[in-house]
Amino acid sequence: MTKLGVNIDHVATLRQARYRGLQSGEPDPVEAALICETAGAHGITAHLREDRRHILDRDVRMLRERITTRLNLEMANTPEIVAIALDLKPEIICLVPERRQELTTEGGLDVRGSLSDIATTCGLMSEADIEVSLFIDPVPAQIEAAAESGCGFIEFHTGSFAEHFSDADQREAELTRLAEGFTLARQAGLTVNAGHGLNYENVAVLLNRIPDLHELNIGHSIISRAITSGLARAVEDMLALIRSA
Repeated sequence: MTKLGVNIDHVATLRQARYRGLQSGEPDPVEAALICETAGAHGITAHLREDRRHILDRDVRMLRERITTRLNLEMANTPEIVAIALDLKPEIICLVPERRQELTTEGGLDVRGSLSDIATTCGLMSEADIEVSLFIDPVPAQIEAAAESGCGFIEFHTGSFAEHFSDADQREAELTRLAEGFTLARQAGLTVNAGHGLNYENVAVLLNRIPDLHELNIGHSIISRAITSGLARAVEDMLALIRSA
């Protein structure tokens, strides 16, 4: 079965709306992560941004100490964050593009244009027994560059699929692009995850087309549903959709 990694960034977003500049406040993303694990999540994802807009250093260190599944640290490929990752030792990192002015990650990483730097980071992580995933669009040139970088995983940016989901023709085009990218990536020896914009309406459609995706990383939709149904139930509902697909 495809695994579910729950992204807890937006728990921290809510906390920072009231407690920005402080080292504690509610809701606590670490406690949220533990609830997600108890509900059956296979891993926890957190993005330590350079501007610390939501997840803080304190959060990732406490996650490393307390969760019992798998910590996926999303991060920019910068010296500061690379050093933190090497010290923290999450099970896996996911390198993502990062712009200060964006509300959320807006597209995939340009691996081909930054191949040397990314390969260097992949080598450092490999020496520390940390797996590496690259967050990319399902574009052949980027998939091929990822295979050259030394990473073992990629995560397809599914934002365009999610954005065009209500348009049948565009949805089909995006599904085809993702499925063809999946085949190319598997042929290159990469394990394929997916994430961004996935929700309770579109996740089964994606999995029915690409049932062998290794893991889905989903955050905003689960945290949004948690407001009305509770976090454990929101995770359980998503897991049920993944199983049924």
